[in-house]
Amino acid sequence: LSRSRSIPFIIPPTLHGQDWINLTNEEQVQDDSDPYMIPQPGPRSSFHSLAGAYVVGTINPELYKFPEDKSEMDFPEGNIGRLWFSIEYEQESERLLVSLIKVRKLQPPADPCSPFVKIYLLPDERSYLQSKTKRKTLNPQFDENFVFQVSSKMLFQRTLKFLVYHVDKEKKHHLLGQVIFPLKNETLTDDNKLVIWRDLEKENLEPPSDYGDIQFSLSYNDYLGRLTVVVLRARGLKLQEESHAVSVYIKVSLMNHNKFIKSKKTAAVLGSPNPVYNETFSFKADQTELDTASLSLSVLQSIKGEKTHLLGRVVVGPFMYTRGKELEHWNEMISKPKELVKRWHALCHS
Repeated sequence: LSRSRSIPFIIPPTLHGQDWINLTNEEQVQDDSDPYMIPQPGPRSSFHSLAGAYVVGTINPELYKFPEDKSEMDFPEGNIGRLWFSIEYEQESERLLVSLIKVRKLQPPADPCSPFVKIYLLPDERSYLQSKTKRKTLNPQFDENFVFQVSSKMLFQRTLKFLVYHVDKEKKHHLLGQVIFPLKNETLTDDNKLVIWRDLEKENLEPPSDYGDIQFSLSYNDYLGRLTVVVLRARGLKLQEESHAVSVYIKVSLMNHNKFIKSKKTAAVLGSPNPVYNETFSFKADQTELDTASLSLSVLQSIKGEKTHLLGRVVVGPFMYTRGKELEHWNEMISKPKELVKRWHALCHS
């Protein structure tokens, strides 16, 4: 391997008194008068203490290229933008520190795009913090810091919501997409800053149905005979009473020939008509059973000391049990093995 430049090196302290003049045109030794250069008595503990003391030859930048940041490169088809942020929790002051870093590849309805971001800490839908507006860019760099006051006891019940807007010439705001990020699965400790990126999603702008809606993904792995359900969130639930004592969870049951096989539950979310779960459940289901199996997702509310109340349910499965969107979701899952198929469904009360 031929190198055009000489290899940089460090002059050992013992040789330092000698006459080292212009090693090459790019490498100079500091003058003896420099206080850092006088060899210190006592043992040299490490190479680093030496290395810090001498001006060594130039670095060849080609050798130090960082691997490309994948998150800046791979954008899935139909992507409407990607948002980067970091979170950190200060235990003592009970402050959640959120840094809004940047957004890339926005898809505005019209040019030029002047984006800004609103940040909510759900379930509080009324108050939010807002970034500055960046003029005429699809790739805004924000680098802004925000603080939410939240007790450590409640932290993992909360969810961050980022809404990315574009301001047009008439000063109208257009929602370009959102990121919903539940804090419950994160390890948030002092001095632990997590940098996270998420793809923007379209907000569901249709009004919720009578009993509310639920969003979940289905996936079937034919090789492993495994049916996977990711319970994402619900919205527009009709809670019996609005209070923090009300908790809402979702029960997912696998049925076969309408006989109960197995059920699993999400964690309960307190006091929100729009709870976010992001929980994954897997069930064993042989391919031969897919014509007679179905999944029931029930949204249940419990209040301390009272019996559980059903807020609504949805059943997805084959033609034997379902029609419409519920049947379509099931069929799409089967036609796209191993792929997560995500949909919203209206809850029914029957």
